Amino acid sequence: MSTTVQDTEGIAVKRWTSQSIGFSLLLAIFVVALAFAPLVLGAEAIDRLTVLFVYVLLACMWNALAGYGGLVSIGQQAFFGLGAYALIRLSATGMNVYVALGVSVVLVGLVAIPLGQVMLRLRGGEFAIGMWVLAELLRLLVTIDPITQGATGTSLIAINTYAPDARRAFTYWTALVLLVFFLTILFFMLRGRIGASLQAIRDDETAAASIGVDVFRTKNVLFLLSGAGCAAAGAIWLAQSVTFQPAAYFSPQWTAYMLFMTIVGGLGTFEGPVIGAVLFFLAETYFGSTGVAYLIGLGGLAVGFALLFPKGIWGAIESRFPVRLIPIGYHLQLPRLMPRTTNKREA
Repeated sequence: MSTTVQDTEGIAVKRWTSQSIGFSLLLAIFVVALAFAPLVLGAEAIDRLTVLFVYVLLACMWNALAGYGGLVSIGQQAFFGLGAYALIRLSATGMNVYVALGVSVVLVGLVAIPLGQVMLRLRGGEFAIGMWVLAELLRLLVTIDPITQGATGTSLIAINTYAPDARRAFTYWTALVLLVFFLTILFFMLRGRIGASLQAIRDDETAAASIGVDVFRTKNVLFLLSGAGCAAAGAIWLAQSVTFQPAAYFSPQWTAYMLFMTIVGGLGTFEGPVIGAVLFFLAETYFGSTGVAYLIGLGGLAVGFALLFPKGIWGAIESRFPVRLIPIGYHLQLPRLMPRTTNKREA
């Protein structure tokens, strides 16, 4: 008579798994394929893809701030509007519009440094409300600048030097490059010491400080990245839409969109905001023309996810299935059971 005895091969802690390696290769191929899209797709498809890139960038930048740093902001439209405004200002000096777009992102990033020194001294609800107040203050300052022509707004006239097809392609490529650039920085940041510090700060700021984490400096780095990323999104949006109105670019609706995409996709995950952005993009594409009903539906959906699926779509998937596509943290490989048949008399 025989029985089965279980042997183990031990426990392994890995960062890269076969899943994440395969997904990363497919993702790299997909990004390369996207680079050739303007050569094969029509004008409408390129415009819509550019919009999608902006949504993904906004969602990921807000998630970086709130999901990883615990800094819930309802005023990230401040940087979205500043990115567009800086592009208007720089292009008016005669600078090439796409060079000006890149410089705008850098300048707004530099502006985010002193702003962070002030805003990050606020905590919790104070920080959230303070960011909204900051956005409104910046909107007023931009509105009184003569170049914006008040509430009427102005246009990115310099971009008209490009033919429509060339302008569309250059804007698309710029959006793709900036999206990959910021997500790559975020990826390596979260994998390093800053990422570990951010998670410690998010879980318990006081405890993190007690073990040597420089809380204020770490928050400043994240604030800078998120601000520059949102500025890039605002500048890209202006390059595509051409028209600039302060009230539209500094509108709280942009942060509402960011919040929706992150909550639905999965707060505090790398993949979640991308999924949320894609779903929001599809909802806007097919139901955006319904007006108020569309906005009510988005609000109801966000509340429903917050109550019933607090981890979002990707968070729910990760909690039920062993799926790890983006290797941010570490993956625990449990012991593999190896059956061994023995004779009961020998045992």
